[in-house]
Order: sequence, then C-alpha cells, then structure tokens
Amino acid sequence: MKIHQHQLSKTIIIAEVGVNHNGNINKAMSLALKAKNIGADLVKFQLYDTDLISAKDTELCNYQKKNTKEFKTQYELLKKYELSFKDAERIVKFCKKNKIQISFSCFDENSIKIFKNSYIKYIKIPSGEITNHILLEELSKINKKIILSTGNASIIEIKSAIKILNQYSKKNITLLHCVSDYPTKIKDINLKTISYLNEKFKLKTGLSDHTTSEDIPSYAVALGATMIEKHITNDVKAEGPDHKASLSIPSFKKMIRNIRITEKILGIEDKIHTSGEKKNKRLVRRYLIAKKEINIGDKFSKFNLTTRRTGKGLEANLFFKIIGNKSKYFFKIGDLIRV
Repeated sequence: MKIHQHQLSKTIIIAEVGVNHNGNINKAMSLALKAKNIGADLVKFQLYDTDLISAKDTELCNYQKKNTKEFKTQYELLKKYELSFKDAERIVKFCKKNKIQISFSCFDENSIKIFKNSYIKYIKIPSGEITNHILLEELSKINKKIILSTGNASIIEIKSAIKILNQYSKKNITLLHCVSDYPTKIKDINLKTISYLNEKFKLKTGLSDHTTSEDIPSYAVALGATMIEKHITNDVKAEGPDHKASLSIPSFKKMIRNIRITEKILGIEDKIHTSGEKKNKRLVRRYLIAKKEINIGDKFSKFNLTTRRTGKGLEANLFFKIIGNKSKYFFKIGDLIRV
C-alpha cells in the first residue's frame, strides 16, 4: 500500500496534558515545561465549558467509572477538571514565554476564542466532537492547521467532518487514528487504520494513542504516521480519568527516543548506497572469467565463460552482451575476460 507522506518529514510528537493537571494551573504549566524539556514538539490541553458539553445527569463512561471514584455524572467530573478561559490564557502566555508550542482540544463554541491567539498554530478536534457539525462549522472559519481525531467515527462521518472544515478554505488537516477506550488494549489498536485513512482521504495521518505502550507510537511511524499524540502525567496512579492511559515523564521520554530512532531506521524514500556498502560492492559482486581455454577468434559462449568474485574485471551483467562476440585475446582457465 502506497503511503502519500514523505518519510523525510519529522514526526510531530504531542504531549497531551489534557486534564492531567487535575484542575491545578501550576501543575498544568509544570507538565508543559517538562514535556518540552524531554523533546515533545507540542503540548495540548482541553478547553471547555462544562455547561455547554454535558447534561447534568449524563452517566459516566465505563473508563471514567473505572478511573475515578468521587463522581456520579460526567457533569461533575468535567466541572472538577475544567480550566477557565483566563487559566487557558495564562497557560498560553507561559508557553509563549518558554517557547513551548501549545494547542487545545476544543469542545464548544465559547472555547473557540482561544484560537484567536496567533501563537497557537493547531486546532485539535477531539473524537467526541467529530459529529458536532455546529462546532465544526465555526472552526472552519479559522485559518489554522487542524488535527482531527477519529475515535468511534465511521468513514462517512470522517468524510462529512472534512467537508465542513474545508467549506470556507481548504485546511491543512491531519487525521489521527484513535481508539476511544482508556487505556486501549493492545489487541484493539489496529494500526493498519493509519495507512488505510491515508489512502482513503489523501491526508496526513497519525495516531492518538491511549495504550500504555512506549513502543506502539514507533510502529505507527513505521506505517506512515506523521503525528503522534499521547497523554502525559506526573503519576500514572493519580486519581483522574486519564492518568491510567498516560505515560509518566520517563516513559514519555523513552517513547520520543524510540520514535526518533524509528525515523532514522526508516530513512528516506529513495534507493541509496551507504559508504560501507560501496566499499563492499567490488568484493561481493561477480566478474567474468574463462571457464575453458579461449583462443583468439573463438566466440564467447556459455561453455567457455563463467563468473567468480575476483574484485575486478568485467561485471557479470555483461555476460549476455558479449556472448557471440569473437575473442581478441587468448585466455587460460580462470583468466579475467577482456574485450
């Protein structure tokens, strides 16, 4: 399957802080700085107004029930971890000062205002909002790069979302394969979806990974992912909905190292020859020699020519070109052939 992405481009690695700050703005800024210092290209938070997301009696998702104990409804949980718009602006200011690229997952029309800040280059649309066409239509008016997560989405739903996002101007969209289960089981990750989405939509593709693996993102890069998003936390055992589907700071650093090694292994989309390979070339290839004595005027044939590793002479790929030609020289058995 052809990948429509060039392996020369560096994989963009997103450290998804999300709500792992547990509502503490100082923790949020600290995590952003730690992510930058270990090599993340971008840090991301979630910006939302709880009253615009959830009804007050909506039950918790299964993973929220498992990963948190103090909440009975999604509304209660979201309210606990909600960043105010002022908090978000403070985080952006902090990131700008420390040269940390930042983005937000956008969940509602009020939160869109944050993207007026010219320092923010990407808009992230989380999986749960892919069918929220009201929100998508508003986001389509903003000229920024789009990251679109596709957890739980059908091909028709993805196609519709892309169409709406492009209605005012063609956007630079990266589709992220995503399994909306926290943490995602290894057996459910199905990484071939990355190349499938790439082929289907002719857009850059990546992975929003909710497994606890340090290695899976590297496999995704090998399949053509140009962007990796992964949750980051100070403590994977902390109370909260996403900590258990996150990597600790040391593990996230290992993941980045693995991705960068994978990029080097993949190289570029070309047939290149290394200096070491060039040194070996002459000594591992075959050259033409005399299989039998060949007199002047004898015709070269399959019966009097053969090949050996000799390190010099006429290369074996000339075999059929000289067959039938008359020899200008006398050759003993084993002599290098000249023409």
